Amino acid sequence: MDVEQWRSRLATGHWFSHLPAPFQHSLLAHARLRQLAPGQYLFKRGDPPCGLYAVLEGTLRVSAVNEHGKEAVLSLVELPYWFGEICLFDGLPRTHDACAVGPCTLLQVPQQALLKVLDENPRYWRDLALLMSQKLRLSFIGLEQLSLMPASVRLAHRLLMIVEGYGDIEHSRRVLQLPQEDLAAMLSLSRQTTNALLKDLQAQGVVRLGYGEIEILDARRLREAAQT
Repeated sequence: MDVEQWRSRLATGHWFSHLPAPFQHSLLAHARLRQLAPGQYLFKRGDPPCGLYAVLEGTLRVSAVNEHGKEAVLSLVELPYWFGEICLFDGLPRTHDACAVGPCTLLQVPQQALLKVLDENPRYWRDLALLMSQKLRLSFIGLEQLSLMPASVRLAHRLLMIVEGYGDIEHSRRVLQLPQEDLAAMLSLSRQTTNALLKDLQAQGVVRLGYGEIEILDARRLREAAQT
């Protein structure tokens, strides 16, 4: 896979496709390819900053585990998701774990190389701020739903967010490689409750459940369920 193939894949995302062309070129010119095996960590909470990443193939789980071993899954991210920008702003250690669900291919723009680009072109900080603010907005929505919305609405909304690439892709996905236990961990629900809610959506013809995957059959009705 060469630089032009990287550009073509990443251009399917709203954030990258709307960057100034020189900034796109700088990101790709300094990028290096990273391959992860299933279950391999890209970084863990507390690791030092290591740059900005983009998913080219596969799925990455972003999560946190407490001292008792309980995992909170923040998101499962796929092409063309960019992440890791928080450490560019504050220079502090990583806040969460990032682990490959299956074979995963990523681009890494090293921290020092990117900071040099930003020192030479300070106007690009705004583009990175937009990347971070999009995630902050989604986090606030998630917190609000956790407090105010019933579990069925939260589940439908999270499925909708994932199929739409958290607002960064134009064409929604139909099939999600998403184990039910991961979805449950994202929503702070039990595996049993999550399974019951998914089976209800399946009975309505909104989704089809498979082993480790969820197929969206009726996006319009899923959207309605997310707004109820």
